[in-house]
Amino acid sequence: MMELGAANRKRYTATVPRPAGYAMHRLLLAPLLALPLLLGACSPAPSAAFQGYVEGDYVYVATSQAGRLDKLHVQRGQNVSASAPLFVLDAQPEAALAAQASAQLAAAEATLADLREGKRPPELDVIRAQLREAESELANARSKATRHAELVRDNALPKENADDSATALAVALARRDAVQAQLKVAQLAARDEQIRAQEAQARAQRALLAQAQWQLQQKAVRSTQDARVIDTLYRSGEWVAAGKPVVKLLPPGNILLRFFVPEAELGKLQQGMQLQATQQNGSKPIPVKVTFISPVAEYNPPVIYSNESRHRLVFRVEATPAASEAVSLHPGQPVEVSAP
Repeated sequence: MMELGAANRKRYTATVPRPAGYAMHRLLLAPLLALPLLLGACSPAPSAAFQGYVEGDYVYVATSQAGRLDKLHVQRGQNVSASAPLFVLDAQPEAALAAQASAQLAAAEATLADLREGKRPPELDVIRAQLREAESELANARSKATRHAELVRDNALPKENADDSATALAVALARRDAVQAQLKVAQLAARDEQIRAQEAQARAQRALLAQAQWQLQQKAVRSTQDARVIDTLYRSGEWVAAGKPVVKLLPPGNILLRFFVPEAELGKLQQGMQLQATQQNGSKPIPVKVTFISPVAEYNPPVIYSNESRHRLVFRVEATPAASEAVSLHPGQPVEVSAP
């Protein structure tokens, strides 16, 4: 049969009669035709299972102080709880420094208290005794000067003797006044500048003591969280340099799954999405949550990118299980990740 021309096809289409209910048929058919588009707009679950491995972000426990390893409280494979002792270094030098700082602080605070209170009671007693002696001499000099003045008026004594008595009275009075002033000064605290300087010295000694005590505490290290001991890196008796890790821990919260997703499936994954991981031995699936999707593509195996090799383009994805489930996983263990 010969094909119709474009004009004939157009004319033929326009003249062909349409069946009854054609308009209603189109109205019913339109939503059905749009349904696949709406379903495609929703992100479906991944259709494939992804192969991956259990990984661990290890915690390397060290101390800021150097010293000989005196005691190692843990061993490989052991589970430790938070605040459990891990290891102890030789603390004798730090203990001596803390004792020295404590003694220096006590001396600084005693000096400060002495400056605030003035002379000690025994020293004040000595000055008070000197004052009583001076007052007694003053009374004797006053009596002698009065008697000599009367004798001079009666011409029974030369005037020179009365002058000497008056001079002795003035000396006794001056000495009494000097001792009184000395007692008043002894009862006063030190000058404000001296007290402030000693207060600063006491604060400095207090800070040195806190630093020495902190260094002493660093010699005994405890775990900060529940974890599994993966390895111990020193033996008792060995010298540990400052900052060198002694124990390698793996907390349950640091266990994660790493797997690679093809570029075609990447759009079906979102951060926070719930998946499930199955161990190769067919055990019960473990729920995991996607926590990281790499923004950088990788190749497996490495090839030069082209449209033909696009199916080899993969992205690294990380997911974490609940802490209660993570204790059954071991780094390096193969797993299969899929939609629940």
